[in-house]
Amino acid sequence: MNDLFTDAEPELDASAARRARREQRLAREVRRRRRRRRSAVVLFVVVAALAALSVWAVPKVSSLLSLGGGPEDYPGPGTGEVLVAIPEGATGHDMGTVLEEADVVASVRAFTDAYNDNVNAARIQAGSYHLKRQMPARDAVAALLDPANKAEITVTVPEGFHAKQVYERIASVSGLPMEDVEAAAADPAAIGLPAEAGGNPEGWLAAATYTFEPGDDAASMLRSMVALTVSRLDKLGVPAAERQRVLTEASVVEREVNLPQYYGQVARVIENRIHDTAQVGGMLQMDSTVLYGVGKVGGVPTRADLDNDNPYNTYLHPGLPPTAIGAPGEAALDAVINPPPGDWLYFVTVNLETGETKFAATLEEHNANVAEFRQYMAEHPQ
Repeated sequence: MNDLFTDAEPELDASAARRARREQRLAREVRRRRRRRRSAVVLFVVVAALAALSVWAVPKVSSLLSLGGGPEDYPGPGTGEVLVAIPEGATGHDMGTVLEEADVVASVRAFTDAYNDNVNAARIQAGSYHLKRQMPARDAVAALLDPANKAEITVTVPEGFHAKQVYERIASVSGLPMEDVEAAAADPAAIGLPAEAGGNPEGWLAAATYTFEPGDDAASMLRSMVALTVSRLDKLGVPAAERQRVLTEASVVEREVNLPQYYGQVARVIENRIHDTAQVGGMLQMDSTVLYGVGKVGGVPTRADLDNDNPYNTYLHPGLPPTAIGAPGEAALDAVINPPPGDWLYFVTVNLETGETKFAATLEEHNANVAEFRQYMAEHPQ
């Protein structure tokens, strides 16, 4: 009996083990099925979420892209007005930064994208511009390319202008008070006036057209004009000690005749008269200097003007006047530096309409030319 029981125990253990393994397999299969069901549910939710997101995002992105500047661009058309300054040498990114800070564009990226898309963008110039706030970036680029939006002050100084006329022009164009302009002109250091000018800017305010920025003061404007005169004299090789003389002679040339074709001959007459003691006694006898001395800018001197004893009356005082009498142009400066050879001591404009001018070496020849001028005046009363 004991042997029989001993043999049966292993059989029972094996059977139990097989049942345990079956139960384990069943449990694992149940767990796998549950995981598959959960994964399917999660996948479904994710797909559904992505589908919903795409329904919202695709038209949104398309809409933004259609604006041309990404999600940070303004739809436009813009409102109000703001003054912005584009610095010299600014890149597209630099411009975008300036415009974003001024709320002209929504973002730097929007502007740089529009800048890169515009083939003419590289032609945008430094300066100040009147622009709208909250503009589409592409419109901002176009506005910077439009000269009509440039906020600049243009001051033109014609040849022959007196310093006072220059001050009046600056005040008129810029809106600066006349007293501010005159105060700046009275400060030689502030306007960069060379020592040889003796503190008087007359003749040193170069004839030219200037462009200034809003906010530029009178001193900076006048300083630009003086600097251009110095540059022109240096270009002509005029030593510092000769600058004042050259400017003074050139200013007389500029005021005496209207046609550049006569500038050289008038410059020669000035030189000849200054050094002549026999016929004219070193007297220039120029109407332009007489008129300047009595505060006139044109016309023919009256007897009272000719009798007015002031330092600019070259009928009464020999040599050059104490200062220039206006702003000489480059042609007049060149004429003084390189006058043609000649023995002329006199000249007179015989036709005020055409500007025809005749030159003479003797008083007799000159008197004949003056008679011709008087005949013209008789036939063309003013």
